[in-house]
Parts: sequence; structure tokens; C-alpha cells
Amino acid sequence: MRVIRCHVEAPLAPGTEVVLPEEKGLHLLRVLRLREGDAVVLFNGDGANYPARIAVAAKRAMALRVESREPLENESPLAITLLQGIARGDKMDLILQKATELGVHAIQPVVTERTEVKLDGERADRRIAHWRGVVAAACEQSGRTRVPTVAEPRPLQEALAALPAGARKLILDPRRGRALKALQVEVAKPVVLVVGPEGGLGDRDHLQLGKAGFEGVQLGPRVLRTETAGLAVLAALQALYGDWA
Repeated sequence: MRVIRCHVEAPLAPGTEVVLPEEKGLHLLRVLRLREGDAVVLFNGDGANYPARIAVAAKRAMALRVESREPLENESPLAITLLQGIARGDKMDLILQKATELGVHAIQPVVTERTEVKLDGERADRRIAHWRGVVAAACEQSGRTRVPTVAEPRPLQEALAALPAGARKLILDPRRGRALKALQVEVAKPVVLVVGPEGGLGDRDHLQLGKAGFEGVQLGPRVLRTETAGLAVLAALQALYGDWA
């Protein structure tokens, strides 16, 4: 049986009625062909699913009545923050989508020495809103009830200064890094993973990361693309120490 999940940025409680944004309502109505009385699972990131039914199905307003609250804890025991060098075009969307499916806790886009994407002003606002929409949609698909945070882009140095205390800090380095299985990652500690953009991390980046206490890890002798690297490490961490172990 198909379960349709919909993320909403609104308080949810049994017995209340929620009006969806027009774009979401039209998607349920026109694309998924839902009608009054059909079931939809709502969630707002508080760790629970909210089974609901469509009360009003109109082109300009779709309202759902919440029936119950069902807490669900399916988050990874590893709290992983991905510091991702901003990638060009659809690559960034792919990284955000798949990192969410793989259980990442938070994503911090960073501007590194070789970052080619320039974001400022209104363009930056639109891009951030789009990225957060990508992550929310990935939660809808993957069944997550908590939505990973996507922070505003920062220069790498600023992002390093704001890292959680006591975090295990990792950077992918196929030349000098240790094997992931040799790290003995502690589940109780947050993990921070840095991945560079298309051109990789520059010498200045590596110097900053070394001073910040990052250690190199590797998945073999080959150099991975930016859209592959972080996802491969996330999957390996989950398999070795997380909820795939």
C-alpha cells in the first residue's frame, strides 16, 4: 500500500486542520490524483508522523485533518555533519538528497579555495530555500521524521570555528588517510566530515583543516568525485558504526 508523506512547516496536533501551501496541494491533487477522504501522512520535523485525511481538495486550497500522532525514531545513532564544498548545478542537489537518505544530521555548505559557485544576495536566498526543499523532499521519500538542517553557506574558516565541541573531524584523503574501519568511531560523539568541491581542497584549505584537528581517512587508492566522495563515506560510516552495523 502506497504511503504518501508530506512535510509541512506548521504545528501539528490530532484534531487540527492544516492548509497546505498551494504548490504542495496542487502536487497532491494533480500529480498524485488524491481526493477528499484520501490518507496522507504529515510531518514537521518534530520526530513524529501525523496520519491525516484530506478534508478539502480544491485547486487553490487543500486542507487536511490530522487524526493522530505517531512518534517514530529512525535517526542514525551517528550525528554526522557534512561540510560540503559547494558544487555546481545539479550535483549539489544530488549530494543533499542522498546524504539525507543516508542519515546525515546536518549539512553546512562551505566556500573553499577552489569553489567556483558564487552566491550572494537574492540568489543565495533562492538557492538555500531550494536546497532545504530538496532535503525535505528526501525526508518525505525516505521516511525520516526529523529534517537535517541546511545552514547558510560560509567560508570554510568560519564553518570550522562553529563546529560542535568534541566532534570527530574527518577529511577524505586517498593518499595519506587511514582506513575507516581503523578509526573506532564513538557513537556518542558527533562526527564532522569535510568534502571539497569539483576541484578538490586547496593547500590553504588543508592547512586550516590540519590546524582544526581534522584527520585523513580513505576508501581506497582512487580519487572520488565530489558527488561521490561524501556519500561513500557516509554509507561506510553507517555500515561500520551506525544503524547499518
